[in-house]
Amino acid sequence: MTDVYDVSTVDEQPEVGTYVHGFFMEGARWDDATKAIGDSKPKELYPTMPMMHIIAITVDKVDHSEGVYDCPFYTTTIRGPTFVLSGPLRTIDPPKKWVLAAVALVMQPD
Repeated sequence: MTDVYDVSTVDEQPEVGTYVHGFFMEGARWDDATKAIGDSKPKELYPTMPMMHIIAITVDKVDHSEGVYDCPFYTTTIRGPTFVLSGPLRTIDPPKKWVLAAVALVMQPD
């Protein structure tokens, strides 16, 4: 599970993984109140994601439990050829809701 943090609360990199910030969510937003993916707000096309703690794992250890959306990460909104990785994000709604909404994280909005 990818954890999210406030950038101002982190002083150094973790022993395992890395902290990453600067991603934008397309098709949804990160809800700070529920600490999970939430519906987009009107006129908010690319809301920013809080800083995330990312840890690399092998495919056989991926968490496919309930309450997890396997979110694709792209460098641009063109998607397809700009795919970078896929990571689990918390969700209260069924993951298929976010699949149908084509929710993804992008590094630079157009």
